[in-house]
Amino acid sequence: MKALITGGAGFIGYHLANKLIGAGYEVVLADNFSRGVEDSFLLELEKNENVTFCSIDLMDKNKIDEQLDKDFDYIYHLAAIIGVQNVLNHSYDVLKKNVELLINMIDFAGKQKELKRFIFASTSEIYAGTLQFFGMDIPTPETTPLTITPLEHPRTSYMLSKIYGEALLNQSDIPYTIIRPHNFYGPRMGMSHVIPELLKKSYMKNDGEQLEVFSVKHKRTFCYISDAVEIILRLAESKDSENKAYNVGNENPEVSIMEVAEAVLKVTGKKLDIVPMPEAPGSPARRCPSMKKTFDCIGYKGEVSLADGIQKTYEWYKTYIFEGNELSAK
Repeated sequence: MKALITGGAGFIGYHLANKLIGAGYEVVLADNFSRGVEDSFLLELEKNENVTFCSIDLMDKNKIDEQLDKDFDYIYHLAAIIGVQNVLNHSYDVLKKNVELLINMIDFAGKQKELKRFIFASTSEIYAGTLQFFGMDIPTPETTPLTITPLEHPRTSYMLSKIYGEALLNQSDIPYTIIRPHNFYGPRMGMSHVIPELLKKSYMKNDGEQLEVFSVKHKRTFCYISDAVEIILRLAESKDSENKAYNVGNENPEVSIMEVAEAVLKVTGKKLDIVPMPEAPGSPARRCPSMKKTFDCIGYKGEVSLADGIQKTYEWYKTYIFEGNELSAK
């Protein structure tokens, strides 16, 4: 089996590639390093005889045809412009380029000799408008009607690019599965996410100091990366998941950001005073996926507890980032 992972140098792509290699796949990683980093872990992965790395601009159709083969069994399209600052500062590019990226990859997928599945990474952000204006069931099922947030808001650009992407696939002629990730975390994810950010803040402080935490009352469920990758791979290989959308994450426990901060302090062993800060602009008050449809399809639920996942994440960051010289994504 042969798989292509766009955005292959990124957080999810790297862990997915390791899982696929272990399952006997030949893997091609495609990336332009606009976000991912070529750290020692990626360089080590590239040494595997079943891995090929391709530095490529996926906005260029000619380069896609020239540099990539036409014999992929699976295409995991993870590449996108993401990140809060990108969305806030370059919202037009986010909307335009994310759509163009997907169109290029759908066209490329149509040229494959025997494509079994195209996996598109959508986002849990697509539920934000419904929650804001109408309220919705929590845990949130995939059947929830989607409502967009105001078009003038920069954050809408990312959400809308993913909703449009889902619509494109629904109207395409390729076999696809849409995944809607919910708060993945773990080693090598970059620092601009709540768990590694709080871990770093806590690590850098001395006992008795203050830890500022934003949106303390907001609630989330979190999914450790090994569980997320297992779910994604099983969905990709399931006959029943073809041409459908699935939440990927954990349904419980749903915890407040305050509880996450407390768990971080327990792991780091620091005695800090948590100082509640304002809510982050545009951040949903709750985000929790219903995982019933996914479990019914693949029969798998996340196995790594939040406490264990934070511990694993801290150990990695402490060793390689906080006390080491490893490169880190933003």
